[in-house]
Amino acid sequence: RKSETRRPCHRPIGQSPEGQTMMESYGNWNFAYNYIDERATPEQRKALEAIAAAVLTPDVSKKTETRYVPITRRIEGKEHQITIGQYGTFHGHLIEGGLGGSPKIVNPPGADPLHQEYAQGRTSKMTYTDADQNWSWDNSNYMFGTFTVDNVQYQKFAAGLAQKMAEMKGEKAPEKK
Repeated sequence: RKSETRRPCHRPIGQSPEGQTMMESYGNWNFAYNYIDERATPEQRKALEAIAAAVLTPDVSKKTETRYVPITRRIEGKEHQITIGQYGTFHGHLIEGGLGGSPKIVNPPGADPLHQEYAQGRTSKMTYTDADQNWSWDNSNYMFGTFTVDNVQYQKFAAGLAQKMAEMKGEKAPEKK
């Protein structure tokens, strides 16, 4: 079985500072780059940029860029393959659950509506060479999900996230040993 995504899509990539979680360092990430499929029409690009600014990585870093590159996504057998122009490749596959099928993670802590449910997998290959980075690894976490979301879900999420972030800022950070 082989399938390929043929619609314009978007992929954000970012990094939190060393020793800090993404939530702890929100607003101070090392970078947050957005990649939009070069096949997107001007209207689609504008819409994807607005979604990225409001939903995916709003205000997470002072170092942000948007690149328009060819993005492909294929599923060949069990292997899922994504390329983001010359900047990155992601290959992964779903793992087998204890009772058959792939294990699903539902409502994980800090999940936004896009990540409220996903199948668990394992990365076969991951490379990224942009934003002064040169990443290459395998055998790490891979998530595969489908979703339908609307602005009401995101408004509820944003309100909850703002409350959690305010609570975190009010809490004393754990001491490092």
